[in-house]
Amino acid sequence: MFSTTVSTDHLAAAVAIAAENVRNAGGPFGALIVTADGSRFEGVNRVTANNDPTAHAEVTAIRNACSSLGTFDLSGAVLYTSCEPCPMCLASALWARVSRVVFAANRHDAADAGFDDAAFYEFFEGDAADRARLMPVDRVPDDGFDHLEPFTLWSALETRVEY
Repeated sequence: MFSTTVSTDHLAAAVAIAAENVRNAGGPFGALIVTADGSRFEGVNRVTANNDPTAHAEVTAIRNACSSLGTFDLSGAVLYTSCEPCPMCLASALWARVSRVVFAANRHDAADAGFDDAAFYEFFEGDAADRARLMPVDRVPDDGFDHLEPFTLWSALETRVEY
């Protein structure tokens, strides 16, 4: 279980990590995973430095924590981040089973600084027609291949690791 107490020290650390990243030619985002036992794992925005659109601070912190701990399950951990996580980062925290997310600046503060991800929030909130205007996502029926083969193999695999 995680603590219900929010640590302003950890949140301030995430903001300081973000500011230091800007001073080192990175993006203005920083994050900190704090596990139930108090272990800390930092992450900074490396999108432009690594040419990796998924290298957001929150995702980087999650990757660092999971790699160091040897697990994909961060149950009990709290993600502190300098800014409200985008939908990708929220989904990553959910997949990692992070127990709580705490942020400083919000998405509107980020938009004011030129980081407007409102279209991404709208993508998930809108209907199919709204989503198609931003990026069509279509399921195409199989034609000559078994689209269920990977799942069939997975279901029969005795050595699979459930997640």
